[in-house]
Amino acid sequence: MRTATGVWRWRRNPLRRPTDLIEAWVALAAVLCLLVVAPAIGWISGLQVDSTLQRAAREQRQERHLVPAVVVRPVADRPAGAGAGAAAEPAAQRQSPQRTQIVAAWTAPDGSSHQGTVPAAEEPPRPGDRFRIWTDDEGRLVGRPLDPSTTVVHAGLAGLAAMLGSAALVETVRRMVVRRLMHRRYIRLDRAWAAAGPDWGRAGAGS
Repeated sequence: MRTATGVWRWRRNPLRRPTDLIEAWVALAAVLCLLVVAPAIGWISGLQVDSTLQRAAREQRQERHLVPAVVVRPVADRPAGAGAGAAAEPAAQRQSPQRTQIVAAWTAPDGSSHQGTVPAAEEPPRPGDRFRIWTDDEGRLVGRPLDPSTTVVHAGLAGLAAMLGSAALVETVRRMVVRRLMHRRYIRLDRAWAAAGPDWGRAGAGS
């Protein structure tokens, strides 16, 4: 990136234009933003995301429980006449390997008994096999709670994305300002050329 190339424009020079000085300040501001502001935004964003995810993980660990379940029976295969429903499924879902669905029974943390369809823990499932599933306090099936290491990874990625986004925004603004300054220079050059054009090449012009 050529952000720092405008620093030389601070040098006193009879040919230095006001826009050159503005471009130099813009370049300095962009460098400071890239070196200080963007990393700070990424760091703060990462901390906020990590705090939110860690709080969600703690709540999930308190509300979700790993309870024992037992295989009752495998779910009966879909009859051949049910092809219309299968055809409506997305192609990716049809092509991805599916775990065998079974009917399982389990006891919730509150003591209530439940029975439902869940993916088999092992293949092939056999009635009477025991495994563990995640449920809430009332025995409803839920997903696995967030892992602390996973939250750290997500927070790091969020912080990195925020830093890169901030850096891209700074560079975009710098380029827009420089382009605007260049446009003003061309306008002034055209005006100067138009003023000097009628006398160009005439003997004694301007003397």
